[in-house]
Amino acid sequence: MKTIKGPAIFLAQFADDKAPFNNLKNICHYMADLGYKGVQIPSWDARMIDLQKAAESKTYADEVAGTVEEAGLVITELSTHLQGQLVAVHPAYNELFDGFAPANLKGDLKGKTEWATQQLKYAAKASHNLGLTAHATFSGALMWHTVYPWPQRPAGLVDTGFTELAKRWTPILDEFDKYGVDVCYELHPGEDLHDGITFEMFLEKVNNHKRANILYDPSHFVLQCLDYLQFIDFYHDRIKMFHVKDAEFNPTGKQGVYGGFQGWVERAGRFRSLGDGQVDFGGIFSKLSQYDFDGWAVLEWECAIKHPEQGAAEGAPFIDAHIIRVTEKAFDDFAGTGADESFNKKILGI
Repeated sequence: MKTIKGPAIFLAQFADDKAPFNNLKNICHYMADLGYKGVQIPSWDARMIDLQKAAESKTYADEVAGTVEEAGLVITELSTHLQGQLVAVHPAYNELFDGFAPANLKGDLKGKTEWATQQLKYAAKASHNLGLTAHATFSGALMWHTVYPWPQRPAGLVDTGFTELAKRWTPILDEFDKYGVDVCYELHPGEDLHDGITFEMFLEKVNNHKRANILYDPSHFVLQCLDYLQFIDFYHDRIKMFHVKDAEFNPTGKQGVYGGFQGWVERAGRFRSLGDGQVDFGGIFSKLSQYDFDGWAVLEWECAIKHPEQGAAEGAPFIDAHIIRVTEKAFDDFAGTGADESFNKKILGI
């Protein structure tokens, strides 16, 4: 067994124009002072990194890594959540996702997809230049508007949708494979890959591509009423990244999973700071340790109530307290008999 690395933190929710969150150097020193050992960097945020430059210049990539290391931290992974979303967008969501791409691509659905695909390919090379082996992203969605089967889905719609999704992602997965980096999809509502079944359907379409893997985030499974512990039993071989994120689901006589179009504070299902929700992190860390998870425990802070700075401050000791230093010996070794093969045969009567 292996001991999970951490605590680490995803910087996306903290990046800001105000110090100390306004550049990579400042934010890394801030997080190091809170007790974090690693940072996950949002590749779309120019205040943190220039993704294309990190792909094209090993010197620049080394400078980025050096900035992080000077604060006593390491880079755990890069993220292309926003770019990954744009790899596959249904036309109904075209304008809603304009903010995820450069302004000159506003309204240009095809242009956004082409730009996003290139961004993912930059991320593969940049990850390699930074010495990383895993990468976080979204899958995008062509079928999310049909997630509820009304109106009735036409025969073959889902198969066609996953075929197209795989067609768009296979060249990207191949590029990541060239650089020895796993693509870890965060299974998330709003994405065609949002649970185990949808991941399996996608995996079949990409011929079980070895670089198609999972970013495990239990908060999204709580809100779907999915068994997030058994999920680890099913998919541990494909779980290569871990977002430590809490959530709660409190249905009432007035609303349930769909939330009644309410804001995050009023929803039955909502994200919370670590320890304020319902996720069984003791069970999760135990299972991931049992299955030799060899990655980082990365806080993704999202909460409808608590201030982010308080969430970050509480997050490092919370994660640290849950990381299990795995044992190298059996607890009952003291009672061992030191038997050999002949003794074993004698015990068995053979």
